[in-house]
Amino acid sequence: MFSLSDGSPRPAAAASQITGPGYRFTILTSRLIRLEWADDGAFVDEATAVVTNRDFPVPGFTVERDGASLTVRTEHVELHHDGGPFTSSGLSVTLHGAPDIHYAAWRFGEDLPQYLPRRGNLGGTARTLDEVDGACPLEPGILSTYGFATLDDSASVLMTPDGWVAPRSRSGAGSRSGSGGGAGSRPAHDLYVFAHGHDYQGALDDYFRLTGAPPLVPRHVLGNWWSRFWRYDHDGYLALLDRFDAERLPFSVSVIDMDWHVTDVDPALGTGWTGYTWNRDLFPDPAAFLAALHDRGLAVTLNVHPADGVRRHEDAYPATARALGVDPDSGVAIPFDITDRAFVDAYLDHVHHPLEDEGVDFWWLDWQSGGVTRVPGLDPLWMLNHVHHKDSGRGGRRPLTFSRYSGPGSHRYPVGFSGDTIATWASLDFQPYFTSTAANIGYFWWSHDVGGHMEGSTDPELTARWVQYGVFSPVNRLHSSSSPFGSKEPWLLGREAGHVAARFLRLRHVLVPYLYTAAWAAHEHRVPLARPLYHAYPDEPEAYEHPNVFLFGPDLLVAPITTPRDPEARVGAVTAWLPEGTWTDLFTGATYRGGRTTTLHRGLDDYPVLVRAGAVLPLAADATAPVAQDPDELVLRVVPGTGESSFVEDDGSAAPVARRTVVRQTCRAGEGTGLDLRLEIEPGGPSAAGAGGDAGDSAERDTGERSGRTVPGLGFDLAGVTAVGSVSLTVGGEEHPVTVVETPADDVADLLAPALRLRAEGVDLTLPVVLTVAGARRATVDLLDAVRGLLAGAHIEVTTKDRAYVAARSLTGLELVDELASLGLPAVLLGAVIEAVVAAGEAPSD
Repeated sequence: MFSLSDGSPRPAAAASQITGPGYRFTILTSRLIRLEWADDGAFVDEATAVVTNRDFPVPGFTVERDGASLTVRTEHVELHHDGGPFTSSGLSVTLHGAPDIHYAAWRFGEDLPQYLPRRGNLGGTARTLDEVDGACPLEPGILSTYGFATLDDSASVLMTPDGWVAPRSRSGAGSRSGSGGGAGSRPAHDLYVFAHGHDYQGALDDYFRLTGAPPLVPRHVLGNWWSRFWRYDHDGYLALLDRFDAERLPFSVSVIDMDWHVTDVDPALGTGWTGYTWNRDLFPDPAAFLAALHDRGLAVTLNVHPADGVRRHEDAYPATARALGVDPDSGVAIPFDITDRAFVDAYLDHVHHPLEDEGVDFWWLDWQSGGVTRVPGLDPLWMLNHVHHKDSGRGGRRPLTFSRYSGPGSHRYPVGFSGDTIATWASLDFQPYFTSTAANIGYFWWSHDVGGHMEGSTDPELTARWVQYGVFSPVNRLHSSSSPFGSKEPWLLGREAGHVAARFLRLRHVLVPYLYTAAWAAHEHRVPLARPLYHAYPDEPEAYEHPNVFLFGPDLLVAPITTPRDPEARVGAVTAWLPEGTWTDLFTGATYRGGRTTTLHRGLDDYPVLVRAGAVLPLAADATAPVAQDPDELVLRVVPGTGESSFVEDDGSAAPVARRTVVRQTCRAGEGTGLDLRLEIEPGGPSAAGAGGDAGDSAERDTGERSGRTVPGLGFDLAGVTAVGSVSLTVGGEEHPVTVVETPADDVADLLAPALRLRAEGVDLTLPVVLTVAGARRATVDLLDAVRGLLAGAHIEVTTKDRAYVAARSLTGLELVDELASLGLPAVLLGAVIEAVVAAGEAPSD
């Protein structure tokens, strides 16, 4: 019926196993070791709720025995075991070249110091943010400053060959055990030690090979989601969508909260929290309503709280009862039991599938009813996620569900719902760290209540900053409670915050080609969309010291502003470490030298998002175009420098083949004061890994054949460039017309820093494309204009502004900073001016 992979165990090779009385060690890789203890010697070869595959190539290792004691050596580690039950003194794994010289060995059961950012497990994620105002503890992940971490799979249920679940024996060992654990038996252990040092990506690679590949999410997931706990009706909801269209506010997913179904039920039945029957007072023709949403380009998800089962008032009750052998006339409630295969069949066939036939695309599983089932060790939330995600892929569809996190292995069931967020600055401040850190346990696709769900206070600035963060988070789902004072329509936020929210919502849809490329990288290469700095810079101490700053896709660094702006300076501030290299602000065009820590200051209409030099960002020109398909007007935003980028498109099917296009940029000083740029665009070979396939095998299946498409309109935006001497474009070695667009009128040009647009029509990306630009001239940095703008927005005395402006007109560099400091400017305003001075000094010259 349901299976994690193909229903087969996929056990480890016998040659990788070392056994003895009560123990088995499996050397999966030179840095990943499985450690099992079972008194009865019955070990687990079945798949579990967490682990789907142990069939790794056998690595090189040696075994030395000294009586009962055992030493195993690989290229990277040494395992020592005294031959007895697992203890901290008798079982250890020592890491060669450990990053922390004081803690070079993992010892069973030993608690190491946990005081980040210097030392400790770097964290994973949490089940929910329900009722959390600010931070909450995180479960451990598989990455650690020490270079080793443990995944404990001792308690998870087993997957049977037919794809169902079974408990472990009483000792915790496998289902093959005939006797289980007798009285006085020791607990069984099933542990995986990840000893990858600071090769964090290597640890994730092994984790996903062990637990399954992250699925490829559909493109519509990456647009804006509209969600609100509100008693909408057919006409009112469509009128809202029409208003969004009129305001050019794009959305790709419609989330209908629980009031879609009947909630006013006979008290004898319980509450209306659980429901599967449309409220026809609100939605008299559900199929027509869902069709209208689809006609507007929206995918639809409905909220369900399934804990109360199926009761007699439900439309689906008679068919469900008959399927389970219950007399429909009896009115006997059908309890929710996710461990009962017959119930699950009836639950899907008669409750969910008819609603999907009407037009529901996927389900919001809002489980809030505990973690215990009749099967020991089985979390009902995990089973719901597993069953629904697998069922959602039937009929050639790409699997998708929307639910809470249920422990390691949950990455196989995106998208994650983080719970009912309290609308405070403290909650916003925690979310960037929470989201990127989840990558340490492979959980890439968190969806938050952007803007906050409940409580808090009315604060348009907070909502605008939250929307900005949402745009640069994996899933941007606006949400609010049933209060009439918390809704997130931009026109309700006031002129300033509403304009900011609307602008960034458009930007999110412009970014979808870049985001979808990153989604493919998450699926194929296990690289998170949002990841901590230390993933890419593991040996830089500063990468651990700024937990809210994160990398977003291959080319962007985001430093979220999560605190209110200074009341006098009227700008927000965030301190960030910038890795080595040159970084350019996506919105202001300011350029920063990396390899240092700096404070970034931004007014409410801007946000600190920096692009690495040499990057080429694929963008959609029209924010209102459907995001579920490749854009007709594609814009490549070129940040001058030398580097390689790529973008990926596909046909949107359940098992798509990636059309990968590689873009190589070279940049050098030309004659006079100009720059010479060269872009080489080549079709890459398609990857045959389907959306649910094994990401670990995609490279081997690359056929090397040409891939791509003919793009009706292709723009090249040269960021920070004002003019060019000459331009040449060849497609397949032949000249192709390209023009300079003086004033491009599209969303890319409107939303981002100024750039010079070059445009070509009908470009065949199945052929090599070369763009050559000679004599590109960069925009000059107007420091005086930047200072004038900061002073104009500040709420300080006019005479102080005048004196500061005079200083800016007559002084430069450190003399200007010294003079401004003597004027008593507010600290944040002074910092913002200093940032402008430094950025002006670091601007690249031609």
